[in-house]
Amino acid sequence: QVQLAESGGGLVQAGGSLRLSCVASGRTFSTYAMAWFRQAPGKERELVAAASWSGGTTYYANSVKGRFTISRDNAKNTVYLQMSSLKPEDTAVYYCAAEPTIGTLGLEEYDYDYWGQGTQVTVSS
Repeated sequence: QVQLAESGGGLVQAGGSLRLSCVASGRTFSTYAMAWFRQAPGKERELVAAASWSGGTTYYANSVKGRFTISRDNAKNTVYLQMSSLKPEDTAVYYCAAEPTIGTLGLEEYDYDYWGQGTQVTVSS
């Protein structure tokens, strides 16, 4: 069982930056693919970024490419999402998710077995 705890959300003006962190419990973090999803009010949850167990393979949604960066520190059991040039449309609850695999990076919600409680990101115009 893995428990995930996100932090770093908040209110920021458009054009600003935030860094989200997600700390995972357990001793097998380095064998998990990690991802950040988000859900805006009235919308479905969507994948924002994902990183393979080593961090060597990453994926970004087109809407955040060039603005967001996912990274991980396996020694600290932590995955990060650095968000820059934030836009009001980035406003959402951001969720950290974990998939116990060292295989193909999952891009769908159902690929991920463990989820955090979410952290709110609000970007004002």
